[in-house]
Amino acid sequence: MSVEENKAIVGRWFTEFWGSDFNPAVIDELAAPDIRFHYSLHEPMNSRDEVREFATRFRTAFPDLNFWGTANLIGEGDYVVGQWEGGGSHTGPIIFDDLPIGSVPAASGKTMRFTGTTVLKVVDGLIVEEIGLDDGVKVLQQLGIIPAE
Repeated sequence: MSVEENKAIVGRWFTEFWGSDFNPAVIDELAAPDIRFHYSLHEPMNSRDEVREFATRFRTAFPDLNFWGTANLIGEGDYVVGQWEGGGSHTGPIIFDDLPIGSVPAASGKTMRFTGTTVLKVVDGLIVEEIGLDDGVKVLQQLGIIPAE
């Protein structure tokens, strides 16, 4: 596939998976069955089912979750890179209870807003890898898991 086709796939993923109008069907449509999905605060995931579970849990805890691009997508070969910003308000169940340093109690009302950069690999029209570098420390501070400076 061309770089422009790969960028269109990633653009749709960013809109339908990460955007405010979450479309869970996009996981089966655009993610490879064995997608490698990894962000700083979470254990790596290696399947559509793990990504679906992550998205469901994240969006249940933060019902207004929304992320959007802050720059044009950059593409080269199978890779597409996007910069983003986003966040939401925690009004759902306990979140980040898998961290050794603490968690956020249910419906804390705390808001997180942060930025990051994500590299996605697209092969034959499917996202096979999504690796993100985000400001996880800022999130942990905003949610009160670690002290702010």
